Amino acid sequence: MAEPMTEHILSRRTSLLLFAVVVVMWGLNWLVTKTLVQSVSPLWATAIRSAIATVTLLVVLLARRQFIVPRRGDVPVILTVAILHMAAFSVLVAFGLQFVAVGRSIVLGYTTPLWVAPAAWLLLREPVTGPRLAGIALGLAGLAIMFNPLAFDWTDSNALIGNGLLLLAALSWAANIVYVRGHSWISTPFQLVFWQALLATGILSAFALAIDGVPHVVWTSTLASAFLYGGIGGTALAHWAMVTINRSLPAVVTSLGLLATPVFGVAASAILLGEPVSPSLILAMAMILGGIAIGTIPLRKGDARPCPTPPLPGAVRM
Repeated sequence: MAEPMTEHILSRRTSLLLFAVVVVMWGLNWLVTKTLVQSVSPLWATAIRSAIATVTLLVVLLARRQFIVPRRGDVPVILTVAILHMAAFSVLVAFGLQFVAVGRSIVLGYTTPLWVAPAAWLLLREPVTGPRLAGIALGLAGLAIMFNPLAFDWTDSNALIGNGLLLLAALSWAANIVYVRGHSWISTPFQLVFWQALLATGILSAFALAIDGVPHVVWTSTLASAFLYGGIGGTALAHWAMVTINRSLPAVVTSLGLLATPVFGVAASAILLGEPVSPSLILAMAMILGGIAIGTIPLRKGDARPCPTPPLPGAVRM
């Protein structure tokens, strides 16, 4: 019999600490991805990284004797995370990066709360409190400053396609967050993330083979290190942690906290790559961090408890 999922819901403090680790790993992962796509096509870079994550997760599960065959009730969440987040998000971002600069791509990829907030209210009945609304508004205003739509060339069809793909990637991720929050779990997120990564690897490899053909990779120590970090830290550990966080925090809080990732990514790019940081960018990052603080810090002691998790309409129970 599967263990009760309530035992695997983390405290708010632990969830936020784990969230900070994920933000750092994913923020650095954008820089690592930039290194990868200079040597390998975006689709193959994502597929190889996913394959490394799959092998890593299998080894860890076997070592901890937690390897399982998924129960029927957890098949929907395996499909959802693998298709919407690990595959669709990665593929859409890979194509979007062909037309859009990395900095703008990070910003557009993390417009997730724009889609999560109404979906969580409609499907999960999560309350949208005044502070949470204010935090979302402030965070999105910061993203708007980073995006700077007034400087956008609306006559450039490639730019329109690229930006549209990145927004669709954010929508895919948002749908994943909302479903994971409402899914009636049987096995633990850690037990299922291997199957999610395995399915995503198959999908991504099929796309890469069909579009780019057989990859020709010239391996170097830098490229190998980048793949190992992207596969182990940026994919395997981060995806497991993110699913666990989704279980422990409200969906809107999760999506709002993700806004810290582009801030960290931009800051890391400035420090490690020497990219310039304008005053408007500093203002935007301050607004995003302020929005995260307003939306995630509980006003009352009782607010620190995780919210109950009602199932989505049609969710499978066993």
